[in-house]
Amino acid sequence: MKRIIIVFSLLSIAACKSGNGTGGNGINTGMVNNPRTANGLDTVAAARKPTMDFADTVHDFGAIVQDEVVSYEFAFTNNGKTPLLITGAAGSCGCTVPVYPHDPIAPGASGVMKVTFNSAGKSGPQNKTVTINTNTLRSVHILYIKSEVKPKN
Repeated sequence: MKRIIIVFSLLSIAACKSGNGTGGNGINTGMVNNPRTANGLDTVAAARKPTMDFADTVHDFGAIVQDEVVSYEFAFTNNGKTPLLITGAAGSCGCTVPVYPHDPIAPGASGVMKVTFNSAGKSGPQNKTVTINTNTLRSVHILYIKSEVKPKN
């Protein structure tokens, strides 16, 4: 039993020391800072976080014809003090596809989140969302698109 505990301890120590400063996806872990602690919010760390400030978070395509594919670019700016990382973005269904920058957005820099909506097989009012995961204090941002899909003539 002692041998098992010793082997397990050595493996745990080796695993902890094998890090190279990246979070497994090649992103430097120094860029990811969680200001939330067991005692609340570290306001100094929170003030250094990046931001993802959108010009608008809702876009209405208005009336479109069934099978039409439409796109809109949501502009945003990082008004924070450290680089903004977008770690993922997903539409609420397969008809809504986001395309986002995969490189860090520097403080003061801007970018766009392009959202494409395919109305094939849809009819009537449509309300879709895009959920974005980031390294901002808020961490999750949501964009909204809507349209009225009219039948083809």
